[in-house]
Amino acid sequence: MSEALLKNRDYTIVVAKTISELVQKPPGYEQRWLNAHDAIVTLAQKCETFDPDGITLYLSDCNKSEQFKSYKQVKSSQITEIFEAHYPPATIDLLKVLQTIFHEFFTRKAAQQTKPNGEMILILIDGEPRNRMAISQLLIHTANQLDQDSELGIGFIQLGDDLIARGFLAALDENLKSAGAKFDIVHTEVLTDIQPHSLTEFLQNVLSD
Repeated sequence: MSEALLKNRDYTIVVAKTISELVQKPPGYEQRWLNAHDAIVTLAQKCETFDPDGITLYLSDCNKSEQFKSYKQVKSSQITEIFEAHYPPATIDLLKVLQTIFHEFFTRKAAQQTKPNGEMILILIDGEPRNRMAISQLLIHTANQLDQDSELGIGFIQLGDDLIARGFLAALDENLKSAGAKFDIVHTEVLTDIQPHSLTEFLQNVLSD
C-alpha cells in the first residue's frame, strides 16, 4: 500500500486505561502502562507526521461521566502533560466512546469536513472489553456505512497477554467480513510487536489488513 494513503487523514488515539488497584488486574498491569507511555508518544509522533494539524486524543478519566475526555489538535509534545493531569476510572465503557467517535466521523463526513483520505482510529487496551458482542456489531454497522475500505482504519493495540482479549481482538481482525461487514476495517496487534522503525508499516496494515 502506498504511504500516500496515510496522508491527508485525521488520526485519533484512544487510551483505555483503568486503575490498577482492583483485585482482578493481573500482575504487572501498571508497569505495562508505564512502559507503554514512550510507545504511545512515539506512535503519536508518527501520526503527527501524517496529520500535522494535531491528532485527537481520548483519555480515560475518572472525573468524566462518560469516562473519557477528548482533546483536539494535540501535538505529541503535549501528551505527557495531558496524561499526568488524569486519573483513570475503575471501569471503561469502550462501546460508548467508539459510538461517539464514529458518530462524529460520519457527521463530519456528511458535512464534507473530513480529510480526503478519511480517518484512522487507534485504541490501546489491556484486557477484555465489556459488551464484546455490541462492539462487534457496532464495527460491522460502521463498516457497512463506508464508501470504500480505506476510508476508515481501526487499529486495536493490546497491552499485555490476556488471552481472552487477544482472542476477541483476533476475531475482529479476521472475521469481521464473514460476520456481515462490507469491509474489513479492523487490524489488531500486540504493542510489544510494534517496533518504532516499523510504525509506518503498522499504520499501513491498519488500512490494508
